[in-house]
Amino acid sequence: MTRNDIAARARELALRLTAWPSVTGSADEAAFAQRLANDLSHFDLLRAEAIPGDPAGRANVFALKRRRGRRTIVLTGHFDVVPVDDYGALKPLAFDVQALLPATMARLARSGDHPAALADFASGDFLPGRGLLDMKAGLAAGLAAMEAWHGEGNLLFLAVADEEDRSAGARAAVPQLAEFARAQELDIALVINLDAISDQGDGGTGRVAALGSIGKLLLTAFVIGRETHACYPQDGANAAYLAAELLTEFELAPELAETSGREIAAPPTALAAKDLKSGYNVTTPGQAWCYWNTLQHRRGAEEVLDISLMLARRAKARAARKVGRDIPVMTCAELLARVRGSETARLATEIAALTALDLPERSKRMTEALWALSGLSGPAVVIGFGSIPYPAVALSDAALTDIITEAVTPHGLGTVQYFPGISDMSFFGESAGDLAAAAANTPVWGTSFAMPAPAGYPCINIGPWGRDYHHWLERLHAPYAFETLPRVLLAVIEAVMKHR
Repeated sequence: MTRNDIAARARELALRLTAWPSVTGSADEAAFAQRLANDLSHFDLLRAEAIPGDPAGRANVFALKRRRGRRTIVLTGHFDVVPVDDYGALKPLAFDVQALLPATMARLARSGDHPAALADFASGDFLPGRGLLDMKAGLAAGLAAMEAWHGEGNLLFLAVADEEDRSAGARAAVPQLAEFARAQELDIALVINLDAISDQGDGGTGRVAALGSIGKLLLTAFVIGRETHACYPQDGANAAYLAAELLTEFELAPELAETSGREIAAPPTALAAKDLKSGYNVTTPGQAWCYWNTLQHRRGAEEVLDISLMLARRAKARAARKVGRDIPVMTCAELLARVRGSETARLATEIAALTALDLPERSKRMTEALWALSGLSGPAVVIGFGSIPYPAVALSDAALTDIITEAVTPHGLGTVQYFPGISDMSFFGESAGDLAAAAANTPVWGTSFAMPAPAGYPCINIGPWGRDYHHWLERLHAPYAFETLPRVLLAVIEAVMKHR
């Protein structure tokens, strides 16, 4: 297969996969796995593996190209995409790249908005489409490289569901992959994730091989005030105000922005903040709920929790001076210890059955119920975690790091230590962080979700780049995705296959 053939194949596959809708949690996503499997029948072994207990009936897809020996490289990525409501009138075209391009350009020209996006499209180098950038062009490049590979060693393509919500696909794929490798007598030398990187500049930060990935924890605060009539606010402690002090303290807090060399894990930002009143009256809010994304390089959950408690106590010290009373701060584990027993287990089981609720909402309900059982009174703050943790991962083999760096450099790629976006690499890679503190302080751990044992494979990310993913102007830099990326993947595959 020539260079032009590979590029044409990558483009063909990318546009075809994008044309198949697969919004997370939809029937289309559930159907995508079998549709993809039907399209990969030319490989030596093909298998669609159902995600155990998945209410949406989704599956992961395994496709093996067997050569000689046991040495195997896995090419992986997710096939689900975020919803398309943000496209507005262009929603019917969201998955049709060829029709969406002129329609988007016409819309931008009429409105005068987003001139940078219009310039990108006018250049001929960028293509729109929901999921084309994030991340079906990456899957397509992996498949094009896999089809072109004729060297020693095996290639395994693994497409997973549900990365955009709870990574149910990757969490199920970890034991599935181990069993598949055992049954087929494969030794996994490297996992290459094919996810996209956003670059609003000239592409320099998008054309990279990431030798690890940031981790993510969802930090939560259940805030308990003391209700009072609004005409006598000094008699109570307004939970909305107490939450506001926490929001002020945590927003972009540098203490939680971990730095490694020139790479910075973004500081926390609030993803939700609400009091728990159900309607209007002149009573001050008695409870509130907040949560923040926190990103890590090397920190484990215990260190993140310790820093968060320090920030929370600093915020409460300010609040205490205003409300005139002490405001204790405790962990979710401490609250659980007060009420642990059969009642706690029953609550956790009941809340786990509320599958229509997201994990943070279930964590809120569980914490609220635990507080009611504790016999404690406010004001107070309970700090914990509210969703699935994504462990930070890093490549530990220095020799393998050098080999990958040498393979990508001639193609104009740099390397970074951490993939900057949350990804399924966290479940496949070599994790250094301890999750014990996350398990102890996540009230729905083990009932609303389960974590697989660490896979521990050497894992990197090499994928396409573009701009504005998770936005109706999501756009892919096509020359890199179709011409460069498959050749980079082939170079890395060849170099790693030779490494012993």
